[in-house]
Amino acid sequence: VQLQASGGGLVQAGGSLRLSCAGSGRTFSVYSIGWFRQAPGKEREFVAAISYRDRRTYYADSVKGRFTISRDNAKSTVYLQMNSLKPEDTADYYCAATAFYQPNIGASGYDYWGQGTLVTVSS
Repeated sequence: VQLQASGGGLVQAGGSLRLSCAGSGRTFSVYSIGWFRQAPGKEREFVAAISYRDRRTYYADSVKGRFTISRDNAKSTVYLQMNSLKPEDTADYYCAATAFYQPNIGASGYDYWGQGTLVTVSS
């Protein structure tokens, strides 16, 4: 599966953005999807994930209550709604796919990656 992330941009603190991860191929519905982010000089970190089997969602503590992950298999797209953004949310955001029904919070658990989309939150 090929993935393309989009929706990044510049937003003020407290604002919102919605990222999209569009997948190609007819098998998108059998992949669990995760979002990761990487700030300059820092390691890539888990943000959120959604299972293909039961749509169960997983979140990093740092975004819980502010971010929401969802999927629309008819459109082969996973969304990451980001509210109450903070300057520390500034990073390149990547989506990734795994065939395992229970998504991993580690980047090594994913087989396919999209390119990053930059989110910049100004204070």
